[in-house]
Amino acid sequence: QVQLVESGGGLVQPGGSLRLSCSASGSIFSVNVMGWYRQAPGKERELVARITTRGNTDVADSVKGRFTISRDNARNTVYLQMNSLKTEDTAVYYCNLEQRTANYWGQGTQVTVSS
Repeated sequence: QVQLVESGGGLVQPGGSLRLSCSASGSIFSVNVMGWYRQAPGKERELVARITTRGNTDVADSVKGRFTISRDNARNTVYLQMNSLKTEDTAVYYCNLEQRTANYWGQGTQVTVSS
């Protein structure tokens, strides 16, 4: 089993920054993909960004140039640096880990962008 613990969400004004962290523990394979998804009220969950253990990334067009995903393989931790936040970035952000055929989710952390 795998457990994911997220931190770093909160309330920020438009144009501000936040950094999300997600630490994985349990049966972690050496090859995996970690990432962030988000779900706004009334909308489907969508990919924000994900990163492989080799450092290859996949970033949603809506956040390119504003959000940066990174990871520390030794600590099984993934980060999401969010800059120039917009009101439309408001959502619950979920950490995700994919390995082999399994998919794991964190409990979610709220990000609210509002003046």
